[in-house]
Amino acid sequence: MFPRIFLFTFTMLIGCMAHAETAFRQLTLQKESDRPLNLALWYPTLQSGMPASVGDNIVFIGTQALRDAKPAPGKHPLLLVSHGYGGSWRNLNWLAQRMSAQGYIVAAVDHPGTTTHNRNPKAAQQLWQRPQDLRRTLDAILSAPALAGEVDNTRIAAVGHSLGGWTVLELAGARFAADRFIADCQNHPVLSSCKLLHTLGIDQPLAAERLAEDARDPRIKAVVSLDLGLARGFTPASLKQISIPVLIMAAQADSDALPAGLESGHLAAFIPAAWQRYIRVEGATHFSFMQLCKPGAAALIEQEAPGEGIVCQDGGTVSRSDIHQHLADEMGAFLQQALALPPRSDDTRLGSSR
Repeated sequence: MFPRIFLFTFTMLIGCMAHAETAFRQLTLQKESDRPLNLALWYPTLQSGMPASVGDNIVFIGTQALRDAKPAPGKHPLLLVSHGYGGSWRNLNWLAQRMSAQGYIVAAVDHPGTTTHNRNPKAAQQLWQRPQDLRRTLDAILSAPALAGEVDNTRIAAVGHSLGGWTVLELAGARFAADRFIADCQNHPVLSSCKLLHTLGIDQPLAAERLAEDARDPRIKAVVSLDLGLARGFTPASLKQISIPVLIMAAQADSDALPAGLESGHLAAFIPAAWQRYIRVEGATHFSFMQLCKPGAAALIEQEAPGEGIVCQDGGTVSRSDIHQHLADEMGAFLQQALALPPRSDDTRLGSSR
């Protein structure tokens, strides 16, 4: 039960944002010249005008936003976004637009080495840099409110899909043990994450050392994992120590290569029940969390990359648009609660839906 003062404040926030539009801009963070970060920002604006298409291409459906508009006044919650292996900020463009419409500033970064537009092998093997990319993004946004608006420092969250889910769990305090992951892959060689063991440098001595470091960022107040991978490298001890709200969303229509029970289920088994909510998303495959495909998109993808048309396939009879609506509803409700009234470990549970 939310206190009356919170309900009044939240209602006022929604009322103030009722006439806001979603704005969008892109920039590159070059503070560290050896790892420039392409950054996409969605944010509320009170300006009006002709919206432009964002993230649209021959395969995927984009969204609409005002380019480079002035940010709306006031403080806003912030949502950091991390894409999966080989993806980009466009993959969760649909979610970013919806969360911005709810008053959030949303920031999505392309992780060098593991993004569509940068497959540099050396960068890919610096897996420990992924959570640092989000930390750099957060620093940049907090230091330059003119970019997307002023951030409410008490309401910062992060969401990630696939390898992005692994990334945001690192920020929540999960610790990765390379030797544990390598040993586990001996028992589960068909896992997609295990096939990336060398590509991501997990078998390299330097990577093993850096991955063991604590990447937790206390500014992050909640995280959302969307069908993550590499989860089995997280130590149970570190997962048991997580003390911020975690929403774990797993594909119900999973596969042997991307089994929800072994990946998302690993989180659910060890993160304290008081701090987690676990949901198997009906009809969702691993790729249902990505943007909407255009008609005929799967065939076009198959022509260029045989076998990759699977990114447009969903499970059962639930459409991807309906899956997205369910995801947005669940995530919006979770973040509203988690960022406003953090649960107490002694008597408040977030619950689960398994």
